[in-house]
Amino acid sequence: MTIKELLVTGKAALAEKLIGPVDAELILAHLLGVTRMDLHSRPVEKSADELEIITEQFHAAIAERICGVPTQYIVGEAAFRYLEYDVGPGVLIPRPETELLVDEVLHHMAALPDPISVIDLGSGSGAIAIAIASESAGKKNVHVVAVEKSPEAAHWLNMNIARHDVNVRVVVEDVATALDGVKCDIVTANPPYVPNDQELPPELAAEPAIALFGGPNDGMFAPKQFIAAAARLLKPGGFFAIEHNEIQGPAIAEAMASDFEAIALHTDLTGRPRFTTGARAPNL
Repeated sequence: MTIKELLVTGKAALAEKLIGPVDAELILAHLLGVTRMDLHSRPVEKSADELEIITEQFHAAIAERICGVPTQYIVGEAAFRYLEYDVGPGVLIPRPETELLVDEVLHHMAALPDPISVIDLGSGSGAIAIAIASESAGKKNVHVVAVEKSPEAAHWLNMNIARHDVNVRVVVEDVATALDGVKCDIVTANPPYVPNDQELPPELAAEPAIALFGGPNDGMFAPKQFIAAAARLLKPGGFFAIEHNEIQGPAIAEAMASDFEAIALHTDLTGRPRFTTGARAPNL
């Protein structure tokens, strides 16, 4: 079987389960050691023995994907903005919907004097913290702290910090108690916000529940904890950005109302409400 034929069989198997063809391309490209675009733009030469091994690995990976394992876990990587991140069981996969939150933070940082202190709550893989640190390097004097209470997620967080050689400090602690007495200029947060009783698609079900479920009913228990932590950590006038689902905007604004001003709702790349920003109100 040729590489082209292998790809066709993989796409067909995934299509039967309503899984898109890109997943087959990502998996095969990973096994071949090339980029996804290389599959379409140039011949990929492998010996018969190499191709036999790759074929076996590919079929096994497609079977995993059909059973609900996310493609990013299978290949061990996920893209976020300009970087690739190591991911696997125990950590939430970073998603493009979060990328505009980073844009908003970087835009705000551009007007701030150095040095700038940033705390990323619920950091997970480190995508937000590392993107801010790497994209501001050489432009601003930025100090980033990533807070993550899950030891499993912190494993991937530390791997990604080392992979991208950025200056990000890790604190493995609950956001409610982390960094007592510390004040900063910016807080970012991607809390668990899925309502506990909401049914998840199979690929999401494979990701850690601790990073997904925000509490009963409206899923706002965890986001409210993150908002309280941000209010505690921010200097007066400090900037806060928090991700949420497309219907939680009003509840997020209400939870922020007592400690924040200039509260604004922002949409993601799909045009859906996705994150809210605000400025820490001056101490009264």
